[in-house]
Amino acid sequence: MSLSLDPELAAVFAASAGDTPAEPLKPGDWKTWRDSVAAVYPVLTAGLDRPEVGHQVFTAATWDGAWIDLHWFTPPGVTGPTAAVVHAHGGALVAGEVAHFAPFIAQYVAAAGVPFLSVEYRLALEVTGSTLTDDVYTGLAWLIEHADELGVDAARIAVMGESAGATLAVTTAIRARQDGIGLARQILVYPMLDNSDTPLAPHLHAFSADLHTLKNTAWQLVLGAAHAGDAPATIVPARLQDHSGLPPAYLEVGELDAFRDETVAYARRLWSAGVSAELHVLPGLSHGWDHLAPGISVHAAVHARRVTLLKSL
Repeated sequence: MSLSLDPELAAVFAASAGDTPAEPLKPGDWKTWRDSVAAVYPVLTAGLDRPEVGHQVFTAATWDGAWIDLHWFTPPGVTGPTAAVVHAHGGALVAGEVAHFAPFIAQYVAAAGVPFLSVEYRLALEVTGSTLTDDVYTGLAWLIEHADELGVDAARIAVMGESAGATLAVTTAIRARQDGIGLARQILVYPMLDNSDTPLAPHLHAFSADLHTLKNTAWQLVLGAAHAGDAPATIVPARLQDHSGLPPAYLEVGELDAFRDETVAYARRLWSAGVSAELHVLPGLSHGWDHLAPGISVHAAVHARRVTLLKSL
């Protein structure tokens, strides 16, 4: 049987489609994507349940003298020391902000009873190279430094991200390993891990053509076209040669996602290095499905599995 969209997801897409098909994303057009994320996410989250969680904004200095915001989301009634998650939002490294993802973060925090530190990292084009990872790593270092006062067990900190946020979760885990910092887990939801300009499989074109274009645009902005092939692993996770000593991983990707094969490849490399990896390839689902269609039937089970994982930290 050929690959096809989950019927409920297909219905959501059909209902939201306009009378005129959207123009395909053009290579190099990061601004259309950034504007789209800024416009769409408030609409996507407008109807979500918004549990009451604490939200404080701290600031931290980066290696290059900039200041970034660190959003600290806390569950009610939980006393430390507790596990915590350092979170990086999605957006292909060129778009998005913590505010767009805050309703989803609040749901995790309330359901799992685990606080999140979501890092307002600087985006590509404004910065390039390893600076995005450096910003997220700044958030991790800040949380470790302030663990006692925040009621956090520094030995139970995980990194988590969606899409390009998962890129930064992995590169932060690699940096932490280099510095001798042990992390509890890397939680990777449809991660973007490889800068290789491998042609998209024909059976994925109908579901992921724009994502494939966006991925290539994002990596070119971050790396520069001249260096796209030999980037360091602290920028591109797929370039990592030695996976030993990385934290155990939870990986999740739809079978219709352009990032499916690189997600599976990363899990295999972790297994080969003796690192535990829990991999879920979700039938009939494409990239970002949980944000685009949180009301479909499969969402409840997948969200519950993520919450169970967070509770186990």
